Amino acid sequence: MADEDIKSYLAENPRMIGALFTMLLLLTQAGNASASIAASCAGP
Repeated sequence: MADEDIKSYLAENPRMIGALFTMLLLLTQAGNASASIAASCAGP
């Protein structure tokens, strides 16, 4: 998709901006949680 396609799609669907932001926020939180679990587990 070109930048103009994305811009026009988000302009027509403003609720999708919030959904994309929420997904990005959840993905960053999941990455931090999995990294902290991996750092605290003792291996054999």
